[in-house]
Amino acid sequence: MTLLRRYTCEEAFRRLDDYLDGELSGSAMELVVQHLELCDQCAREFNFEASVLNGVRAKLRKIDVPPSLLARCAALIEGRTPPDAADGAT
Repeated sequence: MTLLRRYTCEEAFRRLDDYLDGELSGSAMELVVQHLELCDQCAREFNFEASVLNGVRAKLRKIDVPPSLLARCAALIEGRTPPDAADGAT
């Protein structure tokens, strides 16, 4: 493996999570896509990681979340004190 190819694989792998989450800029996304089209090894790794992520997401969608947890999360996201924080619960 040449130094250039190794560097490219390392760069692509560093961006794996952001790529899978769709959080890269258009140009960065394109660079990763181009690399995956040329590098079978990285493409296999990315496909594996994507299948794991999709499996986790599918399982999480099946979980019933208690309304109290949703209220706590919403409060924290909005910067408010969670509803049950006043009674000392964490």
